[in-house]
Amino acid sequence: MRILTRILAFVIVPLSLCGCGIYSFSGTSLQPDIKTIMVANLENKAMQINPTLAANLTQELQDKYRRLTKLEMVYEDADLEVSGYITGYEVTPTAVTADEVAARNRLTITVRIFYKNNKYPDEAFPEGRSFAAYQDYDSTNSLDAVQDVLCQQIIETLVEDIFNATVAEWR
Repeated sequence: MRILTRILAFVIVPLSLCGCGIYSFSGTSLQPDIKTIMVANLENKAMQINPTLAANLTQELQDKYRRLTKLEMVYEDADLEVSGYITGYEVTPTAVTADEVAARNRLTITVRIFYKNNKYPDEAFPEGRSFAAYQDYDSTNSLDAVQDVLCQQIIETLVEDIFNATVAEWR
């Protein structure tokens, strides 16, 4: 009898959570009437420009919503709208040797994201929110040599943070 109770608990509880439409195992918490999303192309307004950064960040963000939600990607009149721009792309020294030479550098990318929920406006941040992520690298490497790998790692972190702040309600 105990085994049957445990089996039912492991089957019924997860199914009831999924069935309500508010919680899903992907971590999203969207109302059931939210059906569409628009992720606008991000602009690059940083002082230093990486020519592929804005397109790569936009694509990864769109892919994340496609993979982890049932939202249809549209280009206008969406229930949810995500837009923004890159505000910073900076390299700073993080560790200095006794000779006052940088031993390690940090690449930091900062973005400003605007999130609009047209069905539930109080769940949005239309005034914008800043997100930043960084990766450190050895100063014996030039930025050109490590830039692609660092940017990909930073983009993954930014996309996760933006996704969580918008549809996973980890605000």
